[in-house]
Amino acid sequence: MNPTSPVSTGRALTLGAIILLALAVHGPLLLMQLPVTSYDANTHMFFASHYAGHWFNPWNEKWYGGFSQTTYPPLAHQWIALFSHVLGLPLAYMFVQLCVVLLLPVGVFRYARLWVDERSASYAAIGSIFLGSLALLVYQSGQLPTTFAAALTLNALPFFYDWARDARFSALLKGVAISVAAAAVHHVTMIFGMVLFAWPVLWLAAADARREDRKTGAAPIMRAALFTLVVVVGIIVVLLPLFMAPQAATGQVPIPHGSRDNYILNPASGMNFWVIPHGLLLLALPFVFLRGCSNARLRPLFFGWFLTLLIGLGGTTPVAQVLLGTIPKALAGVDFFNVLTYERFTFWATLMTLPIVGLLASELIRRMPRFAPAGLAVAAVFTCALAVGWTYYRPINSSPFKVDQVVSFLQNEGHTKFRWMTLGFGNQFARVSREVDASSVDGDYNSARLLPELQASGAGQLYNAKYFGTAGMEALRSMLKHANQYGLKYVFVRDRYYEPLLAFAGWRQAEVYDNGNVTLWVKDDVPPARKLDFGVSVPGWQGMMWGTLPMLSSLFAIFLVVALPERRRVAETVEFPSAAASAATLREAN
Repeated sequence: MNPTSPVSTGRALTLGAIILLALAVHGPLLLMQLPVTSYDANTHMFFASHYAGHWFNPWNEKWYGGFSQTTYPPLAHQWIALFSHVLGLPLAYMFVQLCVVLLLPVGVFRYARLWVDERSASYAAIGSIFLGSLALLVYQSGQLPTTFAAALTLNALPFFYDWARDARFSALLKGVAISVAAAAVHHVTMIFGMVLFAWPVLWLAAADARREDRKTGAAPIMRAALFTLVVVVGIIVVLLPLFMAPQAATGQVPIPHGSRDNYILNPASGMNFWVIPHGLLLLALPFVFLRGCSNARLRPLFFGWFLTLLIGLGGTTPVAQVLLGTIPKALAGVDFFNVLTYERFTFWATLMTLPIVGLLASELIRRMPRFAPAGLAVAAVFTCALAVGWTYYRPINSSPFKVDQVVSFLQNEGHTKFRWMTLGFGNQFARVSREVDASSVDGDYNSARLLPELQASGAGQLYNAKYFGTAGMEALRSMLKHANQYGLKYVFVRDRYYEPLLAFAGWRQAEVYDNGNVTLWVKDDVPPARKLDFGVSVPGWQGMMWGTLPMLSSLFAIFLVVALPERRRVAETVEFPSAAASAATLREAN
């Protein structure tokens, strides 16, 4: 790690204090279980509930008449499943999310330390706690695997630098182990995020080798290639069932998503997926451009951030469409652009800009020690509060309702013999799913579905069919038409928009729940559901691999980090907030 920095340093805030700050900010929000109402949290708890009861059998009968959970990396869900035996599912989810929130500033600090001085890195770590993009992913989208994998990736990158730069074997071991664990949490982050984060770090390692060691940059590049090869082999071994899964998202009709919109033509999408995630971080962008372009050390980070920022704009610019759509389709026949969502690219971009923003904070505090800390604190709190408040004023669900009676009905003996679905339930569908034994024809993870009525529709979920326009309603009509074939007998309706369609298709209203908020519609001549034969299965050896290797990869990474502690580089600092006259001197410490 390069000991020099673009600015002089003062006293750095301790990492322990930063972690406590993260606990103070997000601990109460997670203890209040705010993510329970987010878009995907119930889906991840549903996956975890399956592992809690069927650890070595990833075939899940509850959605789509049967699907394989090997289509999604299991590590985050398996950690939730483990803790759920003590805490229960919702609290286990909150606990794992809290661990991620605490791990993220550690990763940001270590990542920022590659680029800037220790004090600026500590400000970057503080900034990560208040990121609007983080708050939206946690409290609106419920994307625990995305935040989990990002935290691991940021912690792996300094080891990647150390290996590429100094050929330290312990760095290779730890970097590879953490990277493989990150892939076991979220493969999309590893495939796309790791690449965007890593190439500027490799550029920096090669530049440092040339500048300080007076050597060519060829050696770091060769070592980076070895690092990549070992990581790829590790990922293939640990996630082999994922690559052998019977279906892939790219084989389906594209499902629309607001993050692919042109944010200028669709201001609502731009507000939700770009403005709110950035918050007052937008005010720092002029400094990011000026300092990133002018400082040689920051230049790789600047270009990496700018590319990630452009991709995060979705369909606003042609960059994402060309890089993820046109080029891969021409080369391999795969269109990633219409499969991916782009809020995570914006999240990565905000993380990548933090080292330079930390530098800005450091300079402001040095020049205006009386006013800058208060101003920066207000900006950080406002950015986080804006994002959390946005989830309240623009909620995923329009109004809360109770599903206890729905769960009780489906759990009655005799009702589990038939399949069911909901209409107008939103993300409460996944909550009902995890609490009942009966199987549904619908689901909340479209990449895994095998039913032809759904694969060819271009609609994400049947319970939100009307929001997918003609494609969604045609998929719903097709499913109702084939109700006898799938044993679909019960439909719970919370949106009266669908009632004429059900009546026309031969269904009748049978019961009313939650003071008329939910109605039950049944079809009388439906035979009991039978096991559907999709012509695919998950062999027992894959289930054994799935239940052991991902968890072992994370335990191995933890063991290496604990057993092989780093020789910490410490800074000789001056009293904060006084300005240092010269750059801090770093020395090795045992």
